[in-house]
Amino acid sequence: MHPFYLMRDLTLAIMEFKQCIVIREDLKLSSGKLAVQVAHAAILAMERADKRVIRDWKEEGQRKIVLKAPTLQEIFRLREEAERSGVASAIVIDAGLTEIPPGTVTALGLGPASATMLDKITGNLKLV
Repeated sequence: MHPFYLMRDLTLAIMEFKQCIVIREDLKLSSGKLAVQVAHAAILAMERADKRVIRDWKEEGQRKIVLKAPTLQEIFRLREEAERSGVASAIVIDAGLTEIPPGTVTALGLGPASATMLDKITGNLKLV
């Protein structure tokens, strides 16, 4: 095997990637609405991530976790922390066509990025 592939395989073994989606717990979204907001956040954040990270994350199986934040303020705090850490992030703002008013921030997508880095940002949040 070529040394590049050995090195790349070693790098992937060491560097695990994931994507975190954070939903606002205070909105009490229906399961269908929540699912759609998670999908929006995943795509928007991925579009902002480094192309090499996206490639490696896809090769690892595109791991994602969905977490909950108690408030809008927590969503913005997490985004600021992600930006300081160089993690791709995206805020989802709802169009207001169904359950909630237009302009409501519903979710935050983070990454894909290093699982270790994302754990530093979201480690205190609970799973949905």
